[in-house]
Amino acid sequence: MIKAALFDMDGTLVDNTPAHLRAFEIFCARYGVMDWQQKLANAYGMGNDDIMRLILPEAVIRRKGLQALSEEKEAIYRELYAPEIHPVKGLIGLLERLRAAGIRCAVGSSGCKANVDFVLEKCGLKPYFEARISGDRVTRCKPDPEIYLTAAAALGVRPAECVVFEDAKAGIESARRAGAGRIVALATTLDRATLETETDADPVVDDFDGIGDLGSLLR
Repeated sequence: MIKAALFDMDGTLVDNTPAHLRAFEIFCARYGVMDWQQKLANAYGMGNDDIMRLILPEAVIRRKGLQALSEEKEAIYRELYAPEIHPVKGLIGLLERLRAAGIRCAVGSSGCKANVDFVLEKCGLKPYFEARISGDRVTRCKPDPEIYLTAAAALGVRPAECVVFEDAKAGIESARRAGAGRIVALATTLDRATLETETDADPVVDDFDGIGDLGSLLR
């Protein structure tokens, strides 16, 4: 029986991949990095430290430090995205349905706390989430299961009693390794064919309006 719902943030609460890509373009141009898009293609859902190590020269990381670089890039993202931010289609309706069913909710994101707070505040989502686990609250980000294990513990439930909503391969792997009872994949960042053939998510939906029978999902 499902007792809680754990939500990824980037690509799940908000379809913000284009905004992150624009921010990376500006950020990488500052450091003369030209091949960032190819390197970033396999990094969706990962934490910023891992992403920075993946796309930036070691000399830049030594000079600036991972935390300062991450903060710089995310500040660009928030400035770009603030004027256009909105929840993924159907999210508010689903959160209301979950609340009515007595399902408790938490955010489990590899993103930093500043970004989680930014999204929840700008989209009016704070009242729906009892716990917020960000990448800077754990020692290992997705695909490690720590974020979802921590989110489930924060709600006082077992991972097997949770449904996880995700959009990225790393996040789906994280949820599966945590022992989540159900995993719903959203085709926001990746297309349906990729999610259906390259992950073991349970249903794949285009957005939250695609979740029709909530009762069957929660059984």
